Amino acid sequence: MKTLIIAEKPDMGRNIAAAIEPKAKNLRSYLEGEQYIITWAIGHLIELAEPDQYDDKYKKWNINHLPIIPDEFKLIPNPRTYDQLKVIAELAKKCDTLVNACDAGREGQHIFSLIQRHLKLNQPVKRLWISDLTSETIRNGFATLKDGAEYENLTRAARSRSEADWLIGMNGSRAFTTKHNVLLSVGRVQTPVLALIYDRQKQIEAFSSLKFYELEGHFTQGETTYRGMWQGERLTDGPKVEALAAKVKGKPARIISYEVKETKEYPFKLYDLTLLQREANGKYAFSAKKTLDTAQALYEKHKVISYPRTNSNYVTEQNIPEMHKSLSALQGTAYHELVQGANRNLVHKNNKFICNPSKVEDHHAILPTNRKATGLSPDEQKLYDLIVRRFLSQFYPPAEYKVHTVMTEVEQEMFKTTVKELLQLGWKVIYADQKKEKAKSSKGKEKEEEEDEEVEVNEPFSIDPQGNVLCHDAIVKEKDTQPPKHFNEGTLLKAMESAGKQIEDEELRDAMKDSGLGTPATRAATIERLKKVGYIDMQGKKIVLTQKGRTVVELIRGAGIELLTSPEMTGQWERRLNEISRGTASDEQFMHNVKRFATLIVDKVRVQARASKTAFEGETPPASAPKRSSSRSTSTSTTGGAKTAAAAKKAAPAKQTDGASTFLATCPRPGCGGSLFMGRKGYGCSHYKEGCKFVIWKESFGRNLTDAQVQALVNKGKTTKLKLVLADGSAADGRIVLKNIDTGELGTETE
Repeated sequence: MKTLIIAEKPDMGRNIAAAIEPKAKNLRSYLEGEQYIITWAIGHLIELAEPDQYDDKYKKWNINHLPIIPDEFKLIPNPRTYDQLKVIAELAKKCDTLVNACDAGREGQHIFSLIQRHLKLNQPVKRLWISDLTSETIRNGFATLKDGAEYENLTRAARSRSEADWLIGMNGSRAFTTKHNVLLSVGRVQTPVLALIYDRQKQIEAFSSLKFYELEGHFTQGETTYRGMWQGERLTDGPKVEALAAKVKGKPARIISYEVKETKEYPFKLYDLTLLQREANGKYAFSAKKTLDTAQALYEKHKVISYPRTNSNYVTEQNIPEMHKSLSALQGTAYHELVQGANRNLVHKNNKFICNPSKVEDHHAILPTNRKATGLSPDEQKLYDLIVRRFLSQFYPPAEYKVHTVMTEVEQEMFKTTVKELLQLGWKVIYADQKKEKAKSSKGKEKEEEEDEEVEVNEPFSIDPQGNVLCHDAIVKEKDTQPPKHFNEGTLLKAMESAGKQIEDEELRDAMKDSGLGTPATRAATIERLKKVGYIDMQGKKIVLTQKGRTVVELIRGAGIELLTSPEMTGQWERRLNEISRGTASDEQFMHNVKRFATLIVDKVRVQARASKTAFEGETPPASAPKRSSSRSTSTSTTGGAKTAAAAKKAAPAKQTDGASTFLATCPRPGCGGSLFMGRKGYGCSHYKEGCKFVIWKESFGRNLTDAQVQALVNKGKTTKLKLVLADGSAADGRIVLKNIDTGELGTETE
């Protein structure tokens, strides 16, 4: 009898046939040769059954029917691909051995396992585990097929992941939807990712900008000029810094210390999928999904890169000869000159920056194959170019610099100068024809601020530490402290990879990869899911939380299910799944804990009070607050007080509910006694039906007011000092004040 090979997709099946059965007959849904029959899944042919497949009562969503915890999960065919499943079933009857040739990863393992379980296939299984689809690699893979039993732990992990997601998703989504009468989606991974975005948005809204000053000294020694930054506490007093500038300008100075040290910058690490997605987002604004789909096409359709769904930035000893072959294959292409300049001796098994088998589990870093790239689309070419240049940079020496650090004293004031003098471009020649790539700091924010003061020069720099120096100028620079930045898909992927921990150190981030949110293969889908269910919007590259997304996080936390929004907790679950795949943790214990947690979610939501319908409504606030009309007078009016009671009705919820609408303060209008709640566009009074017209509009004077700022207006009559936008469009420092206590009309106090 023959051997049945089941690939994950048709393209992969045809690639395999071309390599091992080139004369196989093409029979549309499979190919048949002398020894092998090659067919394929089309993604997931089998799915976990919906709750109503267990009991008709689940057709209607009812919180009293929860939790739903099957004793045994039912599998059902995907109706859209049922014909292909029947083909596999018929072909399996004619074969005595199976080869699992699905993608070499957890999901590929799961796809094959579901088919095997549903069709009750009992034949012995071999596993094809390869990292690219060139004919040579496929033939080598078939020459070294593994026993399917070696991957049993990976199958257990894949099954646990799927069933855990079902339990949390089905019970969480049904519980919150039925309780609050709005379709709400809850998930094991998507909810903590949403919480990351929520927490960042709250930090941005709570941020108050502070003005500060920097003093830059300009120094001359003979023909040499250089700049230095004043060293001391942050300056917030304008007159004081101007006096400092006047004190040192035109005065003689002396060099207190002058240090020169040589430093090297090594090439950036090879790409894993998440790093590739982050950089493609930063450089080309590709979404995570677009990068994944494009990389998959380069791998599967064009066969010009290795398997992209990897979490490793390193290769094994076996990959070193392949890298040298791929380098040779790039001769005669657009990269020919860069290949000519490459030093092959730099890529070897003892170079731990590249070759580190201990950091390669399922797949090595993404590499170009030895196949020439032709017929690529513009987007495929852009991504391929990123991968090839990163690969080529490994064959080049480090960039070399001299770093000059000068401490200059003038009138007992100290100034620091850092000049980075280029000695040897090294690997950066790879990017010389592109916009300069800034080296990524691994030392955090303070280091980045230091680098802002650093000046990079291409010509030789030196000074005489004993020579005379003149401070010929002193310039005051006015700056503002900056709020945390909105996530974009690149920075969100980085946060997902480290379970929300702000980890800059690359070694620590490597250690966190096992406990990130989701996997490299699933993170793009998680972000797309948050868009689809209406929890986030894109404003350019910025990810902005919608009102619905905000309310969902507040409801989940308000119900006392903090763990469901905890990136760290979910990251620990992912770590446990990885341990199951290695055979060091029990899938039964993991699923026992997930079932307990699903039950806890339902119990907590059942006793939660229902949220107001208006809590989910509202436009997504702009990433940058729009300018609002005002004027420069000490106390100027906004149109807030002129709004009608009908408008106030829109701002306030119909009635005080269970606390899901945020209670802020007691209405300050004399004799009212109502309460202020956050509505769709403003903060209105619960007594609007009794005629109270008090409302504070969220968007005022270029600010998107936070809860804390509204409370300050009501309780103290004014906010703290803020950056405001006035009626003429100009910016000013000042406070927003409550001008009219009856209507909520606001004004400003400016300096």
